[in-house]
Amino acid sequence: MSWTAGFKSDYEKIFVEEWSHYTGAILLVLVVAALMINGLFWGVFGGVRYWGDQINLLIGLAPLLDIHAPDEGWLTHRMSLMNIMLLLGAFAAALMSRQFQPNRPPKLELIWAALGGTLMGTGASLAGGCTTGGFFNPVLHSSPAGWMMWAGLLTGAVIGLKLLLWTLEHIEWGMQAPPTINVPEGITKLYPFAGLAVIVGVLAWTASWYSSPDTVLATRAVIVLLGFLIGFIMHRSRLCFARAFREPFMTAEGDMTKAVILALAIGIPVAAFLFEKKVIDPYIAIPPTFWIGSLLGGMIFGIGMIFAGGCASGSLWRMGEGHLKLWVTMFFFAWMGSIASAILKKTGITSLDPDNVEDFDITAVGYQAYWPDLIPGWGWTLIVGGLLLAVWYAFVRYNESTERFTVL
Repeated sequence: MSWTAGFKSDYEKIFVEEWSHYTGAILLVLVVAALMINGLFWGVFGGVRYWGDQINLLIGLAPLLDIHAPDEGWLTHRMSLMNIMLLLGAFAAALMSRQFQPNRPPKLELIWAALGGTLMGTGASLAGGCTTGGFFNPVLHSSPAGWMMWAGLLTGAVIGLKLLLWTLEHIEWGMQAPPTINVPEGITKLYPFAGLAVIVGVLAWTASWYSSPDTVLATRAVIVLLGFLIGFIMHRSRLCFARAFREPFMTAEGDMTKAVILALAIGIPVAAFLFEKKVIDPYIAIPPTFWIGSLLGGMIFGIGMIFAGGCASGSLWRMGEGHLKLWVTMFFFAWMGSIASAILKKTGITSLDPDNVEDFDITAVGYQAYWPDLIPGWGWTLIVGGLLLAVWYAFVRYNESTERFTVL
């Protein structure tokens, strides 16, 4: 056997073979914790809305919606940069594993992508975030707003699956898949080298910005590296919040859901420690939407992600894999997210209460709810969080065995 066989075997295990969902969940929490230690948090919708604002500025709708030209560019806006790096990380992982493949869906799927993206943008605007900023982060930051969106997402997933099932039974138009785009073998053989070039380029980019005298670029260097790692990890482990909410009701499979539960079980006490040590302000990632905005927004978002075929972060990493449907989803998610956010703010539904003198933000659809302020003491906060995760796990585990709650 050639001495290179061992290197090839290790390469296959790390960059080609799919990682466990649980491995991905643990690594994701570590990266999110690293962001928090640097005074940052993981977000998606803020960057997506920024892209939508740019679209509305380009087509002339911005003045009508009171959207103003941002001071920051695509690569200096924190959330925009984080999304771009997530996409780039997934793209590099897809190249390294030779899984990058331009994929064209049937015509009807493109319509579902537009519908799903529109609903996701509307729901995220109402909930103050997507599955990342409206659910995962608030739960991690010990806010009941995250759990309220969780309830909305579960409800929306069931409704979305039933609606999607109805369409599959009654609509035949546009279901013919277009011809597959065949990438020449000579090009696919070069994928790993291209992926390695992307990784080296990102490391050089990080080092260049980190050593820059410009404090803004030095701060953004952390996002360049950690955002890239999030995309790489999510692609390699196929982590997707949409699947975590969808699969138990569709196939009764619960591994993705249990991976998300594991991530939160590890992340909640880690985040609590960082809050206690004043490393980061917990309110920085808690939307003022508890409870109406979180519940209703989660329900709308949940329906949308079923038709779209992915949540916000899941859409981004699958875009990096070459799925055209998710590019269409993201366009409408961004555009309609910008429009919905502007309208909700303009009508006063999500605008902050100017008369509020409290330490937290208040809107017409809720406020910044924080467990330690509602049930004094971290002891009870951690107990409540742990019990809710245990209930979710028990439901998923029971359904895996009985399939009682599947709707397909």
